[in-house]
Amino acid sequence: MRLLEKIFYRFLRKSWSVQWWFQRLLPKPSFVVCLAVAVTAGLNTDQTLAYQIAAFLLALIIVAIAGSRFARIRVTVERVLPRFGSVDISLKYRVTVYNPTNKTQSGLRLFENIQNPAPSFRLFQDHLSTFPNRPFADVILAVKQWFWLIDRRQLATIEAIALPPIPPHSQIEARLTLKPLHRGSLNLTGYTLAAPDPLGLFHRLKTRALPQTLWLLPKRYNVPPISLPGTRRYQSGGVAFASSVGDSEEFRALREYRAGDPLRKIHWKSWAKTGKPIVKEEQDEFFVRHALILDTFIDAPYSEKLEEAIAVAASFACEFETKEALLDLMFVGVEAYCFTAGRGVNSTDHILEILASVQPCRDRQFEYLSPVVMERSSLLSGCICIFLEWDNSRKKLIQYLQKIQIPLMVYVLCDRPLMVAPEEQIFQPLQLGQIQQDLLPYESP
Repeated sequence: MRLLEKIFYRFLRKSWSVQWWFQRLLPKPSFVVCLAVAVTAGLNTDQTLAYQIAAFLLALIIVAIAGSRFARIRVTVERVLPRFGSVDISLKYRVTVYNPTNKTQSGLRLFENIQNPAPSFRLFQDHLSTFPNRPFADVILAVKQWFWLIDRRQLATIEAIALPPIPPHSQIEARLTLKPLHRGSLNLTGYTLAAPDPLGLFHRLKTRALPQTLWLLPKRYNVPPISLPGTRRYQSGGVAFASSVGDSEEFRALREYRAGDPLRKIHWKSWAKTGKPIVKEEQDEFFVRHALILDTFIDAPYSEKLEEAIAVAASFACEFETKEALLDLMFVGVEAYCFTAGRGVNSTDHILEILASVQPCRDRQFEYLSPVVMERSSLLSGCICIFLEWDNSRKKLIQYLQKIQIPLMVYVLCDRPLMVAPEEQIFQPLQLGQIQQDLLPYESP
């Protein structure tokens, strides 16, 4: 069975590669010609003379293929990518095409090459295993899931463009449109230039490596105002503690040395000026610190519910004012993570980059995250919790945070209305397909 699966997988992968290659090699007119040849060649030659049309078209194809071998492509391309893109928001970027030859280069088309989205055999097999009692003979299901994986792993599309004539020893600028489809790190591997034959039926291709990476951030929603009336909390070690680079304190003043003061606090420049030891007097800080808790515990390798939860988390992260506060993003991937932004530690962009790379946690339960939150609860002024389910383990964490009087905003993603007793309705449900309406139910259209 495993051998048959591998053979079928290799067939699908090879078919995808051939399709990708033909999309660049053949312009649209050639598809019409090839179709006409196939149709007319199958007619009865005793009853019609249409086979002569097929012979003529076949001769055109042969001439076009031969003519495409004489096309010359001698230009170089440079691109200028932005640092970020966002799902569902098209962006344009600039490319510069230089012609170093003594002849005008015309009729060229530029294709961007994105990393092959075809899944590995292990990923393909893992995804199919989520269907219970699946016989591999169900080829239709396997093909359907193959194309679903291709669509999910194809993070963006970039439209090919026709370049204007490029004069000798000169350069032109062109703009390409990138349409982000899914979050993640988009790897551009290079570009392909296509030059047509004299009949315009075939392209001569020239591919060059030009690797670059663009982060595609999760889509964002309009979210309600963040009303967490928490107080400022004592942060041992100040901002340096938040960034986990060692203990440090906020500078307050200089004073004379006293017996027992640590040598690391001596201010050497002041000692040099005054001739007597001077030390720095410091104090720990009190400031606002919020937590953004993201639930990633789900069995499926890909989940629309998790994608929406990440989008909601990214939306709230963008709304935080991090100049005077800290924001801790907590979730579990390979291990438990806590990333901090604000007050010069990191920017919100850093949080969005991390959210763009979050993967589901399939080998642990929610109880793995609860101790991480409880350990930091004494530092927190408020919490925003985004859950994928509502069960006892999640309920216990919320009850614990309520018991120590931490202000909360709790959201639960669901694919159908949740039946919960009124006294337990301590969260806001967000139903798939109407996330924006549930976040802002009273927002005018």
